[in-house]
Amino acid sequence: MNSIDNECVWHPYARIPNEVQTHTVKSANGVYLTLDSDKKIIDGMSSWWSVIHGYSNPTINSAIKRQVDKMSHIMFGGLTHHGAVELCEKLIAITPEGLNKVFLADSGSVSVEVALKMALQYWHNKGQKRKNHFITPLGGYHGDTFGAMSVCDPDNGMHHIFSGILPKHFFVKKPTIGNTKDALVDLRSTLKNHHNEIAAMILEPIVQGAGGMNIYESEYLVGASELCKQYNILMIVDEIATGFGRTGKLFGCNHGDISPDILCLGKALTGGYMSMAATLTNGDIAEGVGVLMHGPTFMGNALACSAANASIDLLLNSDWEENIRRIEKILLTELTQLKSDKSVRDVRVIGAIGVVELYDNIRMEETQNRLIEMGVWLRPYGKLLYTMPPFITSNKELYKITDAIKTVVREL
Repeated sequence: MNSIDNECVWHPYARIPNEVQTHTVKSANGVYLTLDSDKKIIDGMSSWWSVIHGYSNPTINSAIKRQVDKMSHIMFGGLTHHGAVELCEKLIAITPEGLNKVFLADSGSVSVEVALKMALQYWHNKGQKRKNHFITPLGGYHGDTFGAMSVCDPDNGMHHIFSGILPKHFFVKKPTIGNTKDALVDLRSTLKNHHNEIAAMILEPIVQGAGGMNIYESEYLVGASELCKQYNILMIVDEIATGFGRTGKLFGCNHGDISPDILCLGKALTGGYMSMAATLTNGDIAEGVGVLMHGPTFMGNALACSAANASIDLLLNSDWEENIRRIEKILLTELTQLKSDKSVRDVRVIGAIGVVELYDNIRMEETQNRLIEMGVWLRPYGKLLYTMPPFITSNKELYKITDAIKTVVREL
């Protein structure tokens, strides 16, 4: 299988044929992946931050099995089903106040595309056709589809090759711990000069994910929300990575107690079982948009809805806040020990996210193989070695992850 995989299967962010070794997983249970060699490794990445309840969770398994005997999918145009309605009701209940209209998408990138289209169509229908640009902080990442790429960091992101053909938007200073005031001054200045051209601001709350795992202060969220209102632009909050407890709050925007105009969800929505996302907005925006010309084939997929409903219930019926504090405490205690290492630029921890930023780029294949030897799966990129473990990860397993990170960094 490896020869076919290497020569024919195109993996994300990679060449084909593959230049970097892939590892075949034959099963997964709890927080463990079992490789073809029968070696078990702890997944410290939650399958790109989505498998919050671990693999083969019996509650989610049962929900999907019950659903598949009824129907696996129906078209969502002109038809509906109980699972989708129940899911939308749940999302309205747990997200910030006012977000009571739900569009079910099929991936995080698509939910961002829908959000951008909502904002543009809203202003177009109000006769303000000049408001056709977006504003966003540098360092952000919102997906790999065309519209989403245009609001990712244009210089340090992954899409600079497309810079000549992507729509041009406004980028402002990246918020970081300690620079909130300066970042808000820059945002205010840009909005003052260009608000008549800007439909919406889009940002990732509290943590910028794939753009650099940057954590910033809640005051920036509050200030940005106030400036959006002052200058009459919409606010889109991308919670695809931060939603469902990952940062210690149920949603990242809860850190600033803000309610955006549009909210994007994905990743952990189904507990990592199936691809599904959602874009939520309020009644005013929905009325202004009118008919939204967007309709994914697998919108409101019944199996995905059953997984999402079970995953949300599992989370809310657990003591998830205390659990995230437990994870955060261990990550903070263990990883901050690396701050004095000469190869380490910074260590950042919030909720169930632990990040070690190095001065030099990490040799990914060599590092991954060393981590696998120690029984841990992580996916370093650039200068970052980080973990976003499943919420069910035990203390012993967390220490194994942090010990592996410390070993790799010190060996570097």
